Amino acid sequence: MSSSQSLSVQRRSIFPLENDNWESIAAREFPDTPSEEAVANLQSWNLHVFMRRVTGKDSYRQMSQILPSDVVFLEPPLA
Repeated sequence: MSSSQSLSVQRRSIFPLENDNWESIAAREFPDTPSEEAVANLQSWNLHVFMRRVTGKDSYRQMSQILPSDVVFLEPPLA
């Protein structure tokens, strides 16, 4: 692909709202999908956020925060 070509299809994504979590994103973006299924899909499509290492006291118990600057994908990788 040359530098003058652009992507014709982009993967659907959002920037989260402040204080969003997996459940709130799933409810807003996938209202017709069961919550557990929607959350599992989001987490599998967003390992860069879901698996983020959290540091600090008792960090092994904390889930990573979703930040407003994170890109959260709303669909699996495109072929």
